[in-house]
Amino acid sequence: MSGVGTLTPATAHQVGLSRSGLYRAARDGRYERIARGIYVPVDEAGVDWDLVEAARRRRDATVCLASALAHHELTDEIPAGLDVAIPRGSRIPAGSGSIVWHSFDRDTFGVGREEVLIPGSDLRIGLYSAERSIVDAFRLRGEVGYELARDALKEWLRRGGAPARLVELALVLPRAKAPTFAALEALT
Repeated sequence: MSGVGTLTPATAHQVGLSRSGLYRAARDGRYERIARGIYVPVDEAGVDWDLVEAARRRRDATVCLASALAHHELTDEIPAGLDVAIPRGSRIPAGSGSIVWHSFDRDTFGVGREEVLIPGSDLRIGLYSAERSIVDAFRLRGEVGYELARDALKEWLRRGGAPARLVELALVLPRAKAPTFAALEALT
């Protein structure tokens, strides 16, 4: 396996371990438990364990809101936890408190979503585009704060972002049109 070889009790057989063998290996210090039911070899290079956990918990996990804006370098805010979206109606996974799970509408879940490789691992995770992340921050401003959306929009426009793309997304996403249009009008 290249990169981070995460294991779960169900996948321990891939490296020749039984479930109990994996637990013994963790107790002996050969594997580290990074989250409930997720283990990595102790000699693996450092990666973002929250991304690894989210990707292992849900195949459709998608980095969103402040975490996506930080990834796109559109905010100086350091998110308190990793913001991850899953389709509304899906069971929110049990796991560490450092992941903040958000439920997004199933009909628009794939809009602006791409999959990226988690650096230093062999896992992929969803990530919303900069434009989708800005529009989401406006439509969820009561949850994340208006300043986050406004500051990200300012930076995005400063870098040459095309307002037409935001308008297009704001028309598709629920509750996004009015706040996005108002901010664009004020800043352009």
